[in-house]
Amino acid sequence: MVRITRREVNNEPLVGGEHLPPLIQRIYRARGIQHADQINYSLNKLSHADSMPGIDHAAELIIEAAGQHKKIFIVGDFDADGATATALMVRVLRQIGAAQVYYIVPNRFDYGYGLSRALVDELAEQDCEFIITVDNGISSTTGVRRARELGMQVVITDHHLPPDELPSADAIVNPNLKNSQFGSPALAGVGVAFYLLTRVISQLKINIDYNHLSADSVNLSQYLDLVALGTVADVVTLDHNNRILIEAGLKRLRHGVVIPGLLALCEVAGCDHKRADAQMLAFMLAPRLNAAGRLQDMGVGIELLLTDDVEKARRLAEELNSINKQRKAIQANMQDMADSVIKSLQKADKLSSAICLYHRRWHQGVVGLLASKVKEYTQRPVVAFADEGEDSEWVKGSARSIDGFHIRDALVAVDSNNPGLIQKFGGHAMAAGLTLKKDHMAEFKKQLCQVVEVSINKLPDGQQVLSDGAVPVEDLSLIMAQQLVDAGPWGAGFEPPLFDDYFIIKEKKAVAEIHTRLRLQTMDLSKQIEAIAFNFIPHQFPEAEDKVHVCFQMQVNEFRNRQRLQLLIRHIV
Repeated sequence: MVRITRREVNNEPLVGGEHLPPLIQRIYRARGIQHADQINYSLNKLSHADSMPGIDHAAELIIEAAGQHKKIFIVGDFDADGATATALMVRVLRQIGAAQVYYIVPNRFDYGYGLSRALVDELAEQDCEFIITVDNGISSTTGVRRARELGMQVVITDHHLPPDELPSADAIVNPNLKNSQFGSPALAGVGVAFYLLTRVISQLKINIDYNHLSADSVNLSQYLDLVALGTVADVVTLDHNNRILIEAGLKRLRHGVVIPGLLALCEVAGCDHKRADAQMLAFMLAPRLNAAGRLQDMGVGIELLLTDDVEKARRLAEELNSINKQRKAIQANMQDMADSVIKSLQKADKLSSAICLYHRRWHQGVVGLLASKVKEYTQRPVVAFADEGEDSEWVKGSARSIDGFHIRDALVAVDSNNPGLIQKFGGHAMAAGLTLKKDHMAEFKKQLCQVVEVSINKLPDGQQVLSDGAVPVEDLSLIMAQQLVDAGPWGAGFEPPLFDDYFIIKEKKAVAEIHTRLRLQTMDLSKQIEAIAFNFIPHQFPEAEDKVHVCFQMQVNEFRNRQRLQLLIRHIV
């Protein structure tokens, strides 16, 4: 069941934004925007790096390592945030003149997440002298200790919440450290890497110790395409700072002044880079980049982001597109299994306060996507597990949470009350990962449910949908649809406008058997509008001339060089 809650709107005028259409002012106010400065996305409005803890010392160490020709390895993560952060760090360090800059991303199936002891031993075999982690490392106490034992220096850059015991790294850059006064704790891993590199560049411009290093040719804004993609892909909260970074990257993508890899991804995804928005990054580009890390090795994705060869970029993008098709097929099969389990529990009224799912044939690279989907329609925290390896006694879980329930804090509580139950875990408010013994899954579920029941007085009954209310009939127009796109970037914590209203169905027909195209009429009979409903078949809608209550987004639909308004149906109420 879908339950609609309309967003509360402060009717005070948007200071400095009185020129904006009333509908857009209403949407902004519903998202806490009170002043036009909060939607000013000039780069000079970015939070300053001064308040980022550890950033100056980390920059000094990196310049020293590059100046002394040390062998530097960037240790990334196997998702799009990690891939973009890795590519960004490698590109810029090579550009300033560092002679030995390499990267390594642990294969999730062999090493798991982060700077593990085993990964450090592999780096030692490659004569690594200096490690920079990106999008990981804040929980890698054992790995950092091993690196220091072997004489390596370690700089950690991460955005995940820190544990009580920090690794003994030479420097740690993380906006979520306890002493941080940085204005945007929601930075993605690639955002942290970007900020650190701004410090490296500024320090290098006044550093005369290493004449072979130079920042003169470096313009960091040219890499904001990478920052935008990684930030959107990691589904971090789009606070003002993140929206500035994303909008700057999107502008470059729209003008085609980006790395060849992003243009190649647009090409294989069938999307027009000139019309790029955050949704394109989230649903068209990021899944194709992420697919490599989920099923195979993120090296394919990173090489795509590193190459300046257009033909090579196209070949790699095609490879990623093929891997993504495999991912979709695997996910669809897993989703069918999970849906069957959930439906039987709902039918028996046995849906628990937290849902834990497992199947021995599930793919550990895809369980996070599965958990996210199940969370959406059950409105419960969900953990989906898969075997760590064939015949392994260990399982790896990916957790996704609902608004108001901090999943990493919940895992901390479970771990504190039951030492040894969880082998390791990490994450943030809405998503986390963990490893435990297969035999411990039932007890883990019991303990997690207890934490949920203590934390949440009443779990939602069915799917809760936040709506921006009805759209005045005069605003149901192509012009307003484009203005809504331009009012972004939209994303997590700054959700794209979603409306609800009644319409009269004038026509409905199936598209590719599983979708429905509609022609809707406004209740005042003054307008008819085209609509599309993906994954809804025609019989789910009332018959012609009946009314229907739907949640929808307004889109600009382009076909044969003609643009028109189209409603994208998200929910039937």
